[in-house]
Amino acid sequence: MLTLEQLKAIVPNTSSGRLALFVEPLNHAIEEFGIQKVPEWLANVAHESGGFVYLSELWGPTQAQARYDTRKDLGNTKPEAIEVAQRHGSTPGPFFRGHGLIQTTGYDNHCEARDKLGIDCVENPKLLTEPVNAARSAALFWKAHGCDELEDFEAMVRAVNGGLNGLAERLAYLERARSVLA
Repeated sequence: MLTLEQLKAIVPNTSSGRLALFVEPLNHAIEEFGIQKVPEWLANVAHESGGFVYLSELWGPTQAQARYDTRKDLGNTKPEAIEVAQRHGSTPGPFFRGHGLIQTTGYDNHCEARDKLGIDCVENPKLLTEPVNAARSAALFWKAHGCDELEDFEAMVRAVNGGLNGLAERLAYLERARSVLA
C-alpha cells in the first residue's frame, strides 16, 4: 500500500495536503486494475498531472481548440460529440479536452471511460477531475494500452503521451518511486 510519506518522497514539490487527496484513490486504482508496474505508472501520472496538481488539460481559446475540434481520431467530429458539447455551450475540443491524471482526451476516450468506469463523464467530463475517478481513469488507460506488458519505460511513455515529452522529469519520478517502493 502506498502511503502519504511515500507519495511525498516521489512527488516532493507538491504539498502533503494535495497529495493526501490521492493516496487512497491511487491504492484503490492499483488494486482494482491490477497495476503491476506501480513505479512506472506513478511516474507517468505524476508527470501528466503536473505532480497531481492539474486534472484538466491547460489551454485556452487558441489554435489548439480549433485543432482539437477537428480531431477525427478522438471522435470529436462525430455528430453526437458536437451535440453533447453544444448542449453545454461549447465545442468538442475544449469540452472533451484532457481530464484526469492521464488526461482522458476526446469524445471517444470519454465514452470508453464512461462505459468502463460507470460514470457519465461524457455529459460531465469534470467527473474525471475528482481524485477517485482521476486515479481510476489513469489505471484504466494504463491497462487498456498494455503498459504493464511493456518492458521499456520509453515505450510506456510513448503509450501514455504519444511521444517522449517530459522524459527527464518522468525518469526522475521513476527513480524516486523505485527507491521509495523497493
